[in-house]
Amino acid sequence: MGLKAIAVGIAIGLAAAGGAVGMGIVGGKAADGISRQPEMEGKIRTTLMLDLVFIETAIIYALLVVILVIFVL
Repeated sequence: MGLKAIAVGIAIGLAAAGGAVGMGIVGGKAADGISRQPEMEGKIRTTLMLDLVFIETAIIYALLVVILVIFVL
């Protein structure tokens, strides 16, 4: 049980950290794009929100895998 807890902690930690870094990069690039082309703000913002949803979905999938590891294995 101890090694499983360590593995679960590392897995969800890496997923959350990777997602946070990815969201930061996407947000920074979106802000950069909007500052360069303010007339494209609507399209950039829509793409930004879609990308953030995909990143968050990947984190939620990692959480589901971790929950499966805790309760099934």
